[in-house]
Amino acid sequence: MTISDIIKKIAPCDPKIQEAAAQRTASLAMPLRAMGEINAVSEKLCAISGVLTPDVSRRAIFVMAGDHGVCAEGVSSFPQDVTMLMMQTMLEGRSTVCVYANHTGTRVFITDIGTLGEVKAPENFSAVFYDRKIAKGTANFTKTAAMSRADAGKSILTGFETASENIKKYDLNLITTGEMGIGNTTPSAAIAAVFTGMEPEILTGCGAGLDNAGWLRKVEAVKKGLHLHSPSKDDPVGVLATVGGYEIGGMAGVMLAAAVHKIPVILDGVISTAAALIAYAIAPDCREYMIAGHESEERGHKYMLDYLKLTPLLRLGMRLGEGTGAVCAIPLVELAAATITKVATLTDAGVVKK
Repeated sequence: MTISDIIKKIAPCDPKIQEAAAQRTASLAMPLRAMGEINAVSEKLCAISGVLTPDVSRRAIFVMAGDHGVCAEGVSSFPQDVTMLMMQTMLEGRSTVCVYANHTGTRVFITDIGTLGEVKAPENFSAVFYDRKIAKGTANFTKTAAMSRADAGKSILTGFETASENIKKYDLNLITTGEMGIGNTTPSAAIAAVFTGMEPEILTGCGAGLDNAGWLRKVEAVKKGLHLHSPSKDDPVGVLATVGGYEIGGMAGVMLAAAVHKIPVILDGVISTAAALIAYAIAPDCREYMIAGHESEERGHKYMLDYLKLTPLLRLGMRLGEGTGAVCAIPLVELAAATITKVATLTDAGVVKK
């Protein structure tokens, strides 16, 4: 399958079901839209699934891992070997996202799509690990393109295929995205700058704890990359190739898979949302399948969500990544499904409006 094939398979959600869901919400035994964004998510789940009784009980997180050549510019407070150390921790089920996934009944699929090293899943590993490495990290985008255009496309297709095969195998009806890759908030800021048109200083955060000098280096790296390559938001694969990352492309593919299979996908933080910008530019209708799990502390995240016109479910000051914020939002999505499915109507409760 090609990216063009994927685009042809993505259609907008059914507006008639959306309207029927809004009517159902209006009839619930509560003041009109008293649950705020929960009501909005309820209706979105109906529109995505095509029924007024949405089910989100079979869920999974797809974690994509990759390394970044731009780390050579001193843009991260951690060395690159931390990517592999954290990957191993994930494979042992001890990372934050794996612990959270276990507590929320969420399957975990971890894909090495572009890291520098090699990891091995332990014998008692409860998740699924895929070694689908395209290359050992991206190039330094301040000097040359992060990857070839062909590899950018391959990263999207790898994410798409990984998600699609498991959506079908396990009949998943809710997925989330996650990542691991030291330095990946830098390409995320560059991608955000391309699509929002905002200045790198506004969009670039401190990542995993950079001091001011590190932040200035990071901003300069983003500016250098954008000046060197002049990526256009009208060419999302070109944006990914010049200033992106393999795991960002992989997550974009996962999001496209959600839209093809007509199931909701919960976004995580700034890196996941950078992937959403790529996916949205490739197939605008896929945005209708996206739910913003949270708004992170990374300064650019708010503007990225604003560009996508997505309202975050949580604002808890989180900035870990891995997919943790998306998994934290799963119980709220569950409640949204339960609200429209199980809450009594005014008629059921014997309530008559004045």
